[in-house]
Amino acid sequence: MSNALRDADIRYVLHPYTNLAAHEEKGPMIAVRGEGVKVFDTAGKEYIEGMAGLWCASLGFSEPRLREAALRQMDALPFFHQFGHKSHAPGIELAERLIGMAPDGLTKVFFANSGSEANDTVVKIVRYMNNILGRPQKKKIIARERAYHGVTVAAASLTGLPVNHRAFDLPIEGVVRTGCPHHYRYARPGESEDAFATRLADELEAQILAEGPETVAAFIAEPVQGAGGVIIPPATYFDKIQAVLKKYDILMVADEVICGFGRTGNAWGSQTYNIRPDILTCAKALSSAYLPISAVLVSDAVYQAVKKGSAEIGSFGHGYTYSAHPVAAAVALETLKIYEERDLFAHTRAVSPTFVTHLMRYADHPLVGNARGIGLVGALELVADKATKESFPPAAAVAARLVELAQEEGLILRSLAGDIVSFCPPLIITDAELDEMFTRFDRAMERLTAQLGIG
Repeated sequence: MSNALRDADIRYVLHPYTNLAAHEEKGPMIAVRGEGVKVFDTAGKEYIEGMAGLWCASLGFSEPRLREAALRQMDALPFFHQFGHKSHAPGIELAERLIGMAPDGLTKVFFANSGSEANDTVVKIVRYMNNILGRPQKKKIIARERAYHGVTVAAASLTGLPVNHRAFDLPIEGVVRTGCPHHYRYARPGESEDAFATRLADELEAQILAEGPETVAAFIAEPVQGAGGVIIPPATYFDKIQAVLKKYDILMVADEVICGFGRTGNAWGSQTYNIRPDILTCAKALSSAYLPISAVLVSDAVYQAVKKGSAEIGSFGHGYTYSAHPVAAAVALETLKIYEERDLFAHTRAVSPTFVTHLMRYADHPLVGNARGIGLVGALELVADKATKESFPPAAAVAARLVELAQEEGLILRSLAGDIVSFCPPLIITDAELDEMFTRFDRAMERLTAQLGIG
């Protein structure tokens, strides 16, 4: 059966984020079962899922309450929508619960199906709002280098990674790119984290003035940049950035698609970094990824502008067939109940020291330029020379090789551009399971070190 599945995959499946030519030779690892923080392939091999799938399966891969919630809703009402003055209980209750736990000032929820759709919706709302307010020039959105905000045309344009732009004719107009708060890579010699944050804020202000403040509508940022390299900002960075935004009446958009729901040890990354968003997007752990769902939370000021426009035009002409799908909403609602009942964010804070300590063991390793982590998300940045921070040639694919070795050792991780290996285990992981995860990683690192001839 496994060979037939492999052959069918190679023949029929167009894989996302995959070297398709290489895939025809290599084929897939096919997962067939999940149990806690582990998944199993067609051969019965067990893996610790060190990336929670795609930064998302916070409750692991076998939570029975989510299955039961889906079945109950399927039996009661398998589909309905929120178009044209219609609604349903799971969508209403989920919106109420999200606003109840949201950062201060957010008052309304729009539902979508993915982080990409949520961030794409932000672009449309920002344009709609400013047109209705009589500010048709105020449309530009500032996004950061190495940001990741999704793959739809608008969201991929906000994303600051070359692979998401090349050959797609992206980015679209209206996106302004500003600096990335990665102190290890972009600080000047001797520049402290606070001084680095000050410089980035000053550079942002200069960009806003150069563009014209009347043309700049919003600034979007992940609290911790995920796919761009698990980039943890300096402690004072967001305070300094938000002071600039407030000065020029620019919306703060927090992309909480990865950080939301406990990943940094708080309900929101915005709480971890004192971000006060006008708009917040979330997805992934909203349903522990068991069903697709995302949300855009907006302030009353944003909502009032959208409401005004809908009255003038006759409708808010945006939405998806599956916005607030009742089964997905029911599963998300049950997910949030589990987080609260099991105090899972406190659990994340409790096991985080074990996780971060394991990462920091590698800080002095000859292959590691920088080790970093917060909550239950972290990374190791591999370098050819620790002293100069020189990277390996991209063709060497050192991080990708390490991830392949880890998979052979029964651990699934992910390599990111810049030879970065990322870690993002399910929030339910225990100290003992973290120890085992890093024992498997140790073996992979030892094998890579031997292959590279580093003593």
